[in-house]
Parts: sequence; structure tokens; C-alpha cells
Amino acid sequence: MCQPQVVAAYPITPQTHIIERLAQHVADGELKAEFINAESEFGAASIVLGAVAAGARSFTATASQGLLLMTEVLYNIAGLRLPVVMVCANRAVGAPINIFSDHQDSMSVRDAGWVQLYVETNQEAVDTLIQAYRIAEACGLPVMVCMDGFLLTHTFEPVDLPTQAMVDNFLPSFQFSRTLDPTRPMTLGGASEADNFQEYRAAQQSAMEDAAPVIEAFDAEFNEQFGRSHGGLLQPYQLDGAETVLLGMGSLMGAVCDVVDKLRDQGQAVGALRLRCFRPFPVQALVEHLGGAKRIIVLEKAISIGAGGIVAAELRAALHQAGIMTPVESVIGGLGGRDLTPDVIEALFQESSINEVGTTFQFAPDHVSLPQKNMEATNNG
Repeated sequence: MCQPQVVAAYPITPQTHIIERLAQHVADGELKAEFINAESEFGAASIVLGAVAAGARSFTATASQGLLLMTEVLYNIAGLRLPVVMVCANRAVGAPINIFSDHQDSMSVRDAGWVQLYVETNQEAVDTLIQAYRIAEACGLPVMVCMDGFLLTHTFEPVDLPTQAMVDNFLPSFQFSRTLDPTRPMTLGGASEADNFQEYRAAQQSAMEDAAPVIEAFDAEFNEQFGRSHGGLLQPYQLDGAETVLLGMGSLMGAVCDVVDKLRDQGQAVGALRLRCFRPFPVQALVEHLGGAKRIIVLEKAISIGAGGIVAAELRAALHQAGIMTPVESVIGGLGGRDLTPDVIEALFQESSINEVGTTFQFAPDHVSLPQKNMEATNNG
């Protein structure tokens, strides 16, 4: 629907079938694009870099170690301000090898200069990809759409696919202002030294900050045209009067909202806040939504080894800078595909304080998921 003219990728679970389907569309003539099966993820990222520089709307997808193999090129794409769009099918990073979902891969490249949007459902993945091209091309920034491996990439659910005419009306054709053209020779990505390198980074930071209102505006415009909004930067749930707020990213938030509903029925003043946009980090929006909370519990599926929760640390800094000293309790769970079940989430809420004195985070408690319990009960007769 977004009509990329170049698709380049290297297969890696759980991304493979995304690229396989696109290759089939190209082979069947349903998508008029150049499909390139690269020799590696480094090659795939390099191909889309060159394709966009030559004026072609491009797409790639990867996961886990594949994303890390792209790292050098990710920085180059961002530094060159090329509007590449990528899907990261979130997967754990080895070792030990693990093909299941967490956010360690995309969080590991959070400082590369890409907009990062984390989706909760397959419908949001479809809609966010359309928005992603609009954001990327308007802001001159690459956009990474992060969707949980297997939990979303391998789940069947009804999805409303907009018509091509609707997408074309929302997403104009790609016109790259700095297209490389042999008839107008110029350099893209020349050398920089100490007298101006810092200015390039400052320009990137400024562009990223400017992207926040653009993301919100395009989500609002998308809602007007398609009848669906995904919150722009953040998606609040039952926040009115909430004293405790559960905050997280991705498909995890479906279970979190179920827990909120249950606790609300019991008279608990609890709500949820989904962080859809991690880069740019929406400091002002977070302050506005969390200023009245008395307790914040951050659930995240990645860890900064040696430091703890990544989202929690950035949230604490944002709130404290705004003079808000609300305790931010940090829980790391769901790593390597482990379930964060409603029972576990509710148990975390019921604890008076999650992080022990002198600690900044804790791992989610050991648990057995309901399907496992049922299986064990069946096996035990």
C-alpha cells in the first residue's frame, strides 16, 4: 500500500515471512518494486540507504542479531537524514540464542537517530507503517516500526486494510529533495571535522525534537481519514483519577489494560499509559499525563546490563527535571518470550513497593502461565 520502489532484506526469524510475502507480491506483479535478497543485514541496510539517496521509497525489515549487524549503517542512514522505513520484528538478542520476543534488539540501537514507534496490535502495525512513511519523509528521519516477534508477527487477527486510494490520499508520492543525480553532481555524506561535526548532531537532535508534534499531527489526520487513532506519542487508558499508573510498550499493554479493568471494578484507582513513541522520547507529554500520579510502575522487556530499566531511567529523569518526584518503580520481564501474564501484572500492582531499598529495578517474579498450569493439571490427571 505504501508502494516502496525498493525492498531489500536478509531473512531472519521472526521477520522472514514479511519479506517472503513482499517478494511474492513483486513476483506476481502486484507490487512494482525492485526486490533484493541481500547477502546480509548489513548489505540490506546499505541497499536501502543507496536507494533512498537515489530517490526511491524503500523498505527493509529485520530482527535481533540482524538489526545489530546493521548498526553501522543505521547510524549512517540517520546521519544522512534519509527517510528509510524499517520493521523490527522484536526478538531477544543472544547469547544464549533465543528466537522469541523482547525489546532488547531495538532498544540497543535507540541512540542511532531513528524514530522508534512500538505497536500493540496488528491493526496498529498496518496503520503505523503508513504513518511511518509520512513521518519519515516529512521530517527527513528514518523510522523504525517495532512489533513484537511471534506475539504479533505470527498472530492472525482481523485487520482493516484501507483502500489504495485512501493510502494514496494520505501518503503523497516520494520526492526526495537531495536525490543524487549525475546531471547535478553533489556529495551526500562528505567528511566532517571538529569545526562542524557537533553541529550535525545538534541538527539531528533538533529534527528529532521537531518530529514529536508531527507524529501527533499525522496520527490525528490519520484518524480523520481512516477512523483510527493510536495515540500519537502516548496512549492513555483509564487515567482519570488514577493514582497508580502502569506504563509499558508494545503488545504487553493488552494484558495491562485487562488488569486495569479488573482492578477498577474492585475500586482501585489505577490506569495505564502506553508509550508508543520511544524516540523521540516524549518528555512533555509524559509529564502532562503522569503529573497527578502517586505511583508509577514501568514494565519493560529490555535491560541495560549494569544499569537496569531503560524506560524507567529516562522517565525518572524527565519527571525529576520537571520537579515531579513521584516514585517510578521498574520491573523487567517478558525477556526471551516469557509471558507477562495478567496474574503477574496484578501481583506487581498489589506489592506496596516493587523496588527494594537501594535498588532501581527488579525482574518480574517467576511464574507459571495459565496455559502451562492447565497443561500441568491435565498431565497430572
